[in-house]
Amino acid sequence: MKSGRIRVATCQFAESFNPAKNAALMRRYMVKAKARRADIVHFHEAALTGYLARKGAPKLKEIDWDVVGGVAEGICAEAGRLGLWVILGSAHRLTPPHNPTNCLYLIGPDGKIRDRYDKRFCTNGDLKVYTPGDNFVTFTLNGVKCALLICYDLRFPELYRELKKRRVEAIFQSFHNGYMPGPGIHSKIMRQTIQAQAGFNYFWISANNSSGYYSRWASIFITPDGAISATLRQNRAGMMVNTIDTSRKFYDAGAAFCQTAMRGVLHTGKLVKDPRQNNRRSL
Repeated sequence: MKSGRIRVATCQFAESFNPAKNAALMRRYMVKAKARRADIVHFHEAALTGYLARKGAPKLKEIDWDVVGGVAEGICAEAGRLGLWVILGSAHRLTPPHNPTNCLYLIGPDGKIRDRYDKRFCTNGDLKVYTPGDNFVTFTLNGVKCALLICYDLRFPELYRELKKRRVEAIFQSFHNGYMPGPGIHSKIMRQTIQAQAGFNYFWISANNSSGYYSRWASIFITPDGAISATLRQNRAGMMVNTIDTSRKFYDAGAAFCQTAMRGVLHTGKLVKDPRQNNRRSL
């Protein structure tokens, strides 16, 4: 199917460190998403396991990976039953003594794991419990080329430019800025930074966050001009369904020069040879 349209169910909830409880919540959201004709359900960072780098998290040796795997398989089975794509925030166990990755599983509507994105840029806190990844994940859904990113990846525009070079049109980025002591700098800059990345690169972006109190910002859906077209309520669980539609045209200030800039031509127009231009220390 090459419609250029994707119905996206963006979800947020206050996850715990109980994978079975989290999975039960996610299955309920999946049923609701199917009823609203969604094609894909997007869950936040670490939604299945809980964010293992935050205060109160279990030690890695205390995690029952068989339980984590079992409930993840249940979500896969539900995706297959409902015929839904699912982006599942979790942790992926590596061979001991290596720490797990902070990951997003991409689950197809057949219930099979199609790929896995491992968070590339981990914070110093992340690195105490997680192993970083080095792979991009792109996939095509209804004719739209999509990619996955996680939280702190936001700080590195090089990732977005590379995805732009790969002709990605939509990004699903999962965050965890929940269970904070209160408002902070994330409250002021996170959504704005996501908007900027969307507008600079002409991306549709579904960006969700844990709603665990205190959540510093609410999940958003952004159009390629960088505008927030829909948002959930801060500190409250919920789901919104929005449509990516690549036939729609949006303002794109950099369109005429973006491709040449990515090839290293860092100016517009034609340069000239003029001694008065070369002498930058005189009037």
